[in-house]
Order: sequence, then C-alpha cells, then structure tokens
Amino acid sequence: MSLVGDHESPEDEIIHRIDCQRVDQYGFEQPDDLNHESYEEMMSEYLTLLSRRSVKWSRLLKENTKVEKNLKVKRYVRKGVPNEYRALIWMAASGAQQHLQMNHGYYHSLLRGRHDHHLEQTIRTDLHRTFPDNIHFRDSSQLCLQTALFNVLLAYGHHNKDIGYCQGMNFIAGYLLIITKDEEKSFWLMDALLGRILPDYYTPAMLGLKTDQDVLGELVKVKVPAVWQAMTRHNVMWTLVVSRWFLCLYIDILPMETVLRIWDCLFYEGSKILFRVALTLIRHHQKLIQQAQNLPDICERFKQITRGEFVEDCHAFIQNIFTEPGSLSMATITKLRETCRDRIQAQESGCEQG
Repeated sequence: MSLVGDHESPEDEIIHRIDCQRVDQYGFEQPDDLNHESYEEMMSEYLTLLSRRSVKWSRLLKENTKVEKNLKVKRYVRKGVPNEYRALIWMAASGAQQHLQMNHGYYHSLLRGRHDHHLEQTIRTDLHRTFPDNIHFRDSSQLCLQTALFNVLLAYGHHNKDIGYCQGMNFIAGYLLIITKDEEKSFWLMDALLGRILPDYYTPAMLGLKTDQDVLGELVKVKVPAVWQAMTRHNVMWTLVVSRWFLCLYIDILPMETVLRIWDCLFYEGSKILFRVALTLIRHHQKLIQQAQNLPDICERFKQITRGEFVEDCHAFIQNIFTEPGSLSMATITKLRETCRDRIQAQESGCEQG
C-alpha cells in the first residue's frame, strides 16, 4: 500500500486543503459546473432524512441480531440504508456474509497462491483508469485503494476462472471498497453480484448481458411503446444505448448517491431493480426520446436522460422506480430471459454455421 510520508511540503498542504474542499464524502472531486448552492440544499435535506432513517435502522438491528428478509426490512432498504450500516446490510442481504463465514481464510489463500501473469497484467493496465477523479485511488493518497483494488480483482479472477477479469469489474470493485473499506467483504460481494445476482454478464460471451438488454427491449415494447417504435424506426440496437447501464450497474452513469441507493435494492431484491431503473429513465423521458431524428440523436438523448435533477434527488428517484414502471414481477423477467436467451443463441449459432 502506497502511503504519503509524515512530512508534507507547504505546496502539498495547500493541495490537500483544496482537495478536501472539492471532494465529496466518498473522495470524488466535484465537477466544475456543479451548482454548489443547489447541491448543498439538496444534500442537507437528504442528510436530515438519513439521520432519521439511521435511528430506525439502529433500533431494528438492536432488536434483531440477524438481518432477515421480510417486508419490514424490504421497506427499510427501499427508503435508504445509512452509510454506517450499508456494508452490513449488503453482506447479509446478498448472502455474501454467509459465504465468507463458510469459507474462512479462502480469500487470503487465493492471494497467496500462484498467479496467472496475463491476468495480473490485464488488471494492472486498468488500475490507473479506475476513478481518476477520486483521491483515494491516487498513488499520492495516504490510504491509496489501488493495492486493495488489485488484490480483490486478482483474487476474484482466480476464484472464477470462467470470468477472470473483464473491463467494468474494476469500477464495481472500486465502489465496493469505498463502502466496505474491506478487501475480503468486497471480494464476497463481487462473488454475490457476478456469480448469483448477474450471472453471465462478464463471461467472454456476455450472454447474460445480451439477454437482459433484449429483455429491456421487450419490456419497453409493452410499457413504453412510443420509445420502442422510435428505436425500431431509427434501427437502434439496445446494446448501443444501455450496455454500459447494465455492465457498470449505473456507475459513472448516474450520481453516486443515486447508484448506492440502487445497489441497496439490487443486493436485497436482485436484478429486476436494474430494469426498474432503466424503465423509469426511459418512461419519464419518452417525449424527449421520441423527438430524436436519427441514430446519433437517440444515443445523445439516452445520455441526457441520465443527468439533471430527476436523477440527482436520489430519494425521490428511488421512490419513482417502484411506481413509474408499474408492476414488474421476477416471473415475467425470468420468462422473457428464457425467450431472449434462446433467440440470441439461435442467432449466434446461425452466424457460426454461416
């Protein structure tokens, strides 16, 4: 781990003070065009709400030594998990805590074992590309997370050889480290996400990702037909506009506070949350998307709909994802997945034979 020396030069002290003024609580630099007055007003209201939620979570966790899945906890999760309880709830809800306890010492044994040189090099190539706007991922940081990030990705690559390492995983592991501040917990949360919640998203064929993009298309066809018609008219494939949404789990797409609220629900309720978020963004902005004149125009509008007050107010946005898309059962998604997966495999098989 790279640590800064005990004595800083006057220039370093000035830079450190400026950095502290410009970064959020997670270490991300605030953009130059940020409306500080509006942002601080919104965060003030949100932090007041979180402090009330924190009291309720504290009572709940004192009354229950084990976090169980029930309607009360589900309601609490949807209303927001305070940061101090986030790692605990994510670990319990996803099954990661159980896997950690059943495999004591496994993570460290992976790091001690023989390493694949190609895997190491591929991961190292992406380390410096991971959150360059976050002070905790810089060599100059006193608590640089790059070593921890490398360890988690390397261990996971050896743990799940079908995946190894795929671009996008570095951002997911980075977010997990920011929240848990613990390599082993981050590793087991990665295992929950990539192995159980989102299987086949990051394998070489990316069949799970391709399938879910098509599933979203089928859902839009039913729930927002005007947008589906616009996409068809301009011959836009869903992968062009939503692949990063699903692959990065909305990291660098939506504001961090909003992403964390999405992840609260993702770890608790599973992958259908990704569809609820996508459908909410598309349905809420359907008029804007319909006005697009061509393919590049549609792609630009899909970028526009992930910015602005609608997504910045994370509490209101999360409430919207459970109302705007209407009913969306896991049974419906499972059925659509089977249909779309069979269609994709048939198409790919046909291409290979051709």
